[in-house]
Amino acid sequence: MTVEAIYEHGKLLLPQPLSLPEKSHVRVTIESDTEREAWLKFSEEGLSKTWDNAADDVFNELLAK
Repeated sequence: MTVEAIYEHGKLLLPQPLSLPEKSHVRVTIESDTEREAWLKFSEEGLSKTWDNAADDVFNELLAK
């Protein structure tokens, strides 16, 4: 399960309660907005190299027929 939270005054604030039993142990992974933006940029660059190339133009021509 992945949930988003806001860090404020030393606590993680969830937008709504989770359906977990009280005292449940959980593992939290912190990703900063900067890291997230960097990964999104890398992903976009990789996808652009794969999908946006002249070699694929032949498929567009076939679809047009």
